[in-house]
Amino acid sequence: MVAAADPDDLEAVRRFAVATLRHEQDLDLRAFDVRFDVYFLESSLYADHKVEETVRELIAHGHTYESDGALWLKTTDFGDDKDRVMRKSDGSYTYFVPDVAYHRSKWQRGYTRAITELGSDHHGTLARVHAGLQALDAGIPSGWPEYVLHQMVTVTRSGEEVKISKRAGSYVTLRELIDEVGRDATRYFLIARKPDSQLVFDIDLARSQSNDNPVYYIQYAHARVCSVMRQLGERRLQWDRGHGMANLTLLVNEHEQSLMSELTKYPEIVEAAATNLEPHLIAQYLRDLAQALHAYYHAHPFIIDDAALRDARLCLIDSARQVIANGLDLLGVSAPESM
Repeated sequence: MVAAADPDDLEAVRRFAVATLRHEQDLDLRAFDVRFDVYFLESSLYADHKVEETVRELIAHGHTYESDGALWLKTTDFGDDKDRVMRKSDGSYTYFVPDVAYHRSKWQRGYTRAITELGSDHHGTLARVHAGLQALDAGIPSGWPEYVLHQMVTVTRSGEEVKISKRAGSYVTLRELIDEVGRDATRYFLIARKPDSQLVFDIDLARSQSNDNPVYYIQYAHARVCSVMRQLGERRLQWDRGHGMANLTLLVNEHEQSLMSELTKYPEIVEAAATNLEPHLIAQYLRDLAQALHAYYHAHPFIIDDAALRDARLCLIDSARQVIANGLDLLGVSAPESM
């Protein structure tokens, strides 16, 4: 708990507000199963004089000038459409300056690859930050850091839309979403779209146990294979994986070929998702894989008398189960064995 502040002490109120919001963020992240190795407070950039150091370096490298009582950065030297104010006439710094100082510090701390995630309303600062970092002449690559911009999320609850917007003052917290639909659905729904595309988070859909709910659909495919394996034991039958692998040539029907084709795509999907910073590719792939597995399940029995074909089919569906489990793990979503 955070101790209450004396309302007559503005600094105490500020400290109380910061501590309270940080505590709320920690609870949200804990519920979302996200843990940070390092926290960096923007206030430390000022307390440790990192902002002033960065400004002095920019001045020393000749990329600034003064006009109308303000200090300007020559961002046009680095591709910006116009120069930008760094320090206003009242002595305060504009928004992008501490961002430059922060990323300078990050580079100095050895982060040779950095991915900065921001709301789409911050897109205007990207060119300024990149220009500031290049102007420092500190050996920072021109494309560093990489940026991922996220659109705001619209949440639908019982037919009513609530837009998550800090400026509008009306929003749904991450914990409220998790309380409503669970961590798995929250993580999947938020990652299933490109970050720069609009997302409508349908709480009713996320809670439903139907094929229209992609989380349920994918997890059910995993649970279905686990159920088949349990049925095998209940019938006192054995699965010989080696025997099945030796007889994969028996898998010739269209559903088996389709499922095998989907499985072969997994490595390239993971590589593309990592290279392009597009984890939604994995979410979409898992739904396609689950669809192929469900179609196979409905079209053909797996526990049959022909041992060679049975073992081959079990190898195939267990491979699909493993890939689904691996993919869900990458997304931080569970793979239940029963539903």
